[in-house]
Amino acid sequence: MTEALLVALYIFVLAVFVGFEVIAKVPTLLHTPLMSGSNAISGIAVIGALIVAGRLATPFDKILGVAAVALATINVVGGFLVTERMLRMFRRSAPRRE
Repeated sequence: MTEALLVALYIFVLAVFVGFEVIAKVPTLLHTPLMSGSNAISGIAVIGALIVAGRLATPFDKILGVAAVALATINVVGGFLVTERMLRMFRRSAPRRE
């Protein structure tokens, strides 16, 4: 393994641990609003994945690029669905006519 790959792997593992610790400390009441707010960042990831996937040369790279675009899109759509579900919980129901 090259030194650059080891450094990248080291940073990835540290980011996983830090991310897990940060998310684990978020109260349940705030989890959904924070995740729906970070949905915009996932949209930026889709744009980045599209740009990178369009510039790849080898077939293996293109497969990874398409997978990155698909997974980022699933993340964005899931974020919108969770946000919509959360917002439905706060809608007022129509008053009953008696």
